[in-house]
Amino acid sequence: MISIIVPVYNAASYLPACIDSLLAQTVQDIEVLLVDDLSTDDSLSIARAYASRDTRIRVIPQSHKGQSVARNTGFRQSKGEFVAFVDADDRIESDWCEQHLAAIGGVDYVQSGYRRITPSAQVISTHSPLHQYRFTSPCMRLYRRDAIKHLAFTEGFIYEDVLFSADLWLSGAKTRVIRYAGYLYTLNPLSTTASSHPEDQQRLFKALREKGRQASLKGKGIILYTMIRLKLHFIRS
Repeated sequence: MISIIVPVYNAASYLPACIDSLLAQTVQDIEVLLVDDLSTDDSLSIARAYASRDTRIRVIPQSHKGQSVARNTGFRQSKGEFVAFVDADDRIESDWCEQHLAAIGGVDYVQSGYRRITPSAQVISTHSPLHQYRFTSPCMRLYRRDAIKHLAFTEGFIYEDVLFSADLWLSGAKTRVIRYAGYLYTLNPLSTTASSHPEDQQRLFKALREKGRQASLKGKGIILYTMIRLKLHFIRS
C-alpha cells in the first residue's frame, strides 16, 4: 500500500534507527526502498543485512549521483498506491503511516509536522504546519502516487526539495493539513543542509522567480511567500 523511499549516503550511524522505525509501523503493508548513493561507510552492508531479514525491504545501489537522483530512482521502482520520503538520518513514529492514511480521504497528499531531535533522540522542538505551504521538505507528507507521478526532483541541485514543493503546490494538488508531528528530524552536523551554499541559494531563487513568472497570479503569490521565508531562514542561519 505504501512505498517509503530512503536515499542513503554515509548514514551508518543513523540508518538502523531509521529502518527500525519504518519496520515498526502499525501499517504493515509497506515496502521500504533503500537507495544507496555509493556510500563509503557501512551503510550498504547495513541496508543489505536488514533486507536479508525482511522481504519488505529492497536495496537499490547507484553510483554517486546525489539525493535527487536517489529519490527519483526510488519513486520509479516503487509499487505502492501511496508514497512517502524519509531521510536516512531521520525516523518516524510507529503510527506515522496510520495517521496519514486515516486523513488522506479524497485529497492528493497529507501534510503534517515534525520534531527536531538530537542524535540520541532527545526532542528539541516541535513544529506543526499552519497551512500546506509551511514546510518545503517532501518528507512530512504522504502522497498518492498519481498526484506526483508527473513531478521529479531537480538533479544536481542541493535545494531540490524546495523546487519539488513549489511544483507540487503549483500543480493544484489537493491537500489536508493535520496537527501531527510524528516525523523525527535529526540534527545531523554532517548533513548537506547543515552548511551554507550561497551559489546554490542563488540558483534556487532564480529558479523560483522563473516558476513565478510562468505561473498564474495565485502561483506567483505562493512562490513569493516561499522566497521570503527562505531568505529569512538563510539570513538566520
